[in-house]
Amino acid sequence: MMENENDIFERSIAGRIKHLRTQGGLTLDQLASVSGVSRAMISRIERGEASPTASLLARICSALGLSLSGFFAAEEQAVSPLVRKQDQQIWQDPETGYVRRAISPPRVGSDVDIVEVTFPAGARVSFPPHAASRGMTQYIWLLEGALEMTTTDEVHRMEPGDCLFMPLGDGHAFHNPSDRPARYAVVLDQRKH
Repeated sequence: MMENENDIFERSIAGRIKHLRTQGGLTLDQLASVSGVSRAMISRIERGEASPTASLLARICSALGLSLSGFFAAEEQAVSPLVRKQDQQIWQDPETGYVRRAISPPRVGSDVDIVEVTFPAGARVSFPPHAASRGMTQYIWLLEGALEMTTTDEVHRMEPGDCLFMPLGDGHAFHNPSDRPARYAVVLDQRKH
């Protein structure tokens, strides 16, 4: 993705957060209280002065009643049931450097979302319990590298080819214990079961 496109995408994230907050009738203080993210940080993100980390963005999305996939998909418009690799939306977490690529064609009427993640060596990211995602499920399919997935009560050590099924809303953590990047697919079922 070109730098200019990345800047535009970062601004769209900032604008989307502000739009969703105001649409929901929330003040900065109210969103801060519900999300656990400081008012100052939310304000900086909305003004485009700071890029949210994956964990912060997940907390803000949860407070706004959205999953991360729902947050990103809302900006996209369906134009075709086929989305070319060069047109797939990419976002990089400024804290861990993990790269999230939205694989699924947006807005095609499916409840299934597919995401590819390249996770740097030694990286760690935690997603808190997420009320808006309760009832949703996901598969983590490790394609390359190593991954440790911590769910509510268990640590799953994964090797290439392994696939882990888990509820989305309970909170979980990803860790790459190796000295090489890991690459995995997330297949998210957004239906509430």
